[in-house]
Amino acid sequence: MSIPLPPQPTMATYPSLDGRSVLVTGGATGIGAAFVEHFARQGARVAFLDIDDASGHALVQALADVRHVPIYLHADVTALASFQAAIAEARRQIGPIAVLVNNAANDARHSLADTRAEDFERSIAVNLRHQYFAIQAVAADMRALGGGSIICLGSTGWMIKNSGYPMYAMAKSAVHGLVNGLARELGQDRIRINALVPGWVITEKQQRLWLDEEGEAQLRRAQCLPGYLRADDLARAALFLAADDSRMCTGQDFIVDGGWV
Repeated sequence: MSIPLPPQPTMATYPSLDGRSVLVTGGATGIGAAFVEHFARQGARVAFLDIDDASGHALVQALADVRHVPIYLHADVTALASFQAAIAEARRQIGPIAVLVNNAANDARHSLADTRAEDFERSIAVNLRHQYFAIQAVAADMRALGGGSIICLGSTGWMIKNSGYPMYAMAKSAVHGLVNGLARELGQDRIRINALVPGWVITEKQQRLWLDEEGEAQLRRAQCLPGYLRADDLARAALFLAADDSRMCTGQDFIVDGGWV
């Protein structure tokens, strides 16, 4: 099923992002790829991490026309030693990290009855743990730069009590605690940390797996705004949170969901 795109209005540009070093986790596809593209088209120096090499290299090729072509690095966020090594390599290639977008996640469906201990540990590793340690890895960069912006991806899924992914919901709710728990400590060094909270973003994966007639009806009932929430809508919010325009925004949840919650 082909989904028509709405007319594209003229969007803002952010001069403060020009030349700024941005690190995106899980950046090869979906919402992450939109982050990479939008930051790159603002003139930022972008490095992104993923395990999907084919999609990562394809995204770099697709953005060959930008001034600072993004850097793709293979990294599994659940393997902390190699993940931290990839962050160090990103720093070597694009400079001290000024913006961190903690995007990597996996909303694989699962049930309480079938959960094993190893499933639990992996879900925490892919949806939460790496966010904490990525922040730890870039905090010194941001202090040395005189400030920075950390954007942690949350989800409205736990807020609206969705079923089908209790471990994911738990991890995503904890992102909000992480943001609030670090806002004051990091803020002393002018490092801002916020949660960017998507609703149901209609990516290719979502369209393929779950956007059936029942899903369409649910969207019409639940969203205040008509139409589909797109990855680009999240990317534009991330640009604002990364730019100097949001210099006094920290410890907040920025919900982009078409008015569902």
